[in-house]
Amino acid sequence: MSHKMNPESLMMSYGYKPELSEGAIKSPIFQTSTFVFKSAEEGKAFFEVAYGIRAKNEGEEMGLIYSRINNPDLEILENRLCLWDEAEDCAVFESGMSAITTILLEFLKPGDLLLMSSPVYGGTDHFIKKILPKFGIESVTFIVGETKDEIIKRVEATGKSDKLAMVYIETPANPTNDLIDIEMSKNIARHFSTNEKEILLAVDNTYMGPVWQHPLKHGADLVIYSATKYIGGHSDVIAGAVLGSKALVTRARILRTFLGNMAGPWTGWLLLRSLETLKVRMDMQAINANYVAEFLNNHPKVEKVYFLGNLKPEHGAPYEILKRQCNSNGAMIAFDVKGGEKEAFTVLNSMKLIKLAVSLGSTESLAEHPATMTHVDVDIALRKRLNITEKMVRLSIGVENYKDIIYDLEQALAKI
Repeated sequence: MSHKMNPESLMMSYGYKPELSEGAIKSPIFQTSTFVFKSAEEGKAFFEVAYGIRAKNEGEEMGLIYSRINNPDLEILENRLCLWDEAEDCAVFESGMSAITTILLEFLKPGDLLLMSSPVYGGTDHFIKKILPKFGIESVTFIVGETKDEIIKRVEATGKSDKLAMVYIETPANPTNDLIDIEMSKNIARHFSTNEKEILLAVDNTYMGPVWQHPLKHGADLVIYSATKYIGGHSDVIAGAVLGSKALVTRARILRTFLGNMAGPWTGWLLLRSLETLKVRMDMQAINANYVAEFLNNHPKVEKVYFLGNLKPEHGAPYEILKRQCNSNGAMIAFDVKGGEKEAFTVLNSMKLIKLAVSLGSTESLAEHPATMTHVDVDIALRKRLNITEKMVRLSIGVENYKDIIYDLEQALAKI
């Protein structure tokens, strides 16, 4: 009788052979810079594949060369990450931003146009709008609620629709939890694709992690994570990941080799450890977030709550997108206090259990002020249009007892 194991079960052992490491039940940390070849011919073959000179032959395995190119901890981690998204391949990077920037640099060239959703993470916004133009790469932005036809017209209005090379979206959006339709985004990419050039769709899935949303199943070509967040989950490691087809990820991995922004063995090992508890952590965070959102929804000093669980059938398209492409309401909440920056800062400064810090997805609950912190570099007019105002507070819900999280918010809001 055949049985397909679930990813959370395979996280304990998939891709690792104890007999190759003295029978150790867990993968050791392969703290080495280089690896010994059995023969010169073997070294030649390994380099040919690693540098993209030729594809692997059928049945041929990529051998270990040098830890900038590959490392057992890194390879086992990449194999396990593929399970959640059912991806063909994965490349892990030293940070989420290095994953994002490598993808943009590999698949865009001078003269190209990038279509992006907004809001996105502040670092992404900065790189696209202030760094890529230095390389002759321009961008055009669309926001939640715009239709496929409106977005197509926006691209055509640039006069460079023939130069479009990629659609880049982040959904749910940071920090507003706005949902972008992945299937619609892919249809826009197809609209501008030709027989000579396929327009790629890249999706930043950090806000939902690899458990709550699987963009590849909805048309994405590439999925990007800040693995620092839910995948790492303990605020003690910085990393990023890109998943997709073997052909696309191989291109990203080859550029990674020459940029030198791969994750090291310690990072790989820590993430392997984190993956074993990924689902149980995220399950608890989602449960806690539902309780916290319910509390905030009914608090007299809270003006608005941005939480996926608040979407109802009467909201139309956003609710339909949620039900179609998300497996959970997530654990990210933003809310507007009644007032402005002063009141928001009062809440942030009064929290005791919840820590005032950026990042998200870790075991501890975190709070920050997007308008003056993570999204301070986003154009002011655009921030206001997207409701990223001085009164917004962003929460990342952790695994603490939800009653304690709510108590902390209640006493902090009382200080207003």
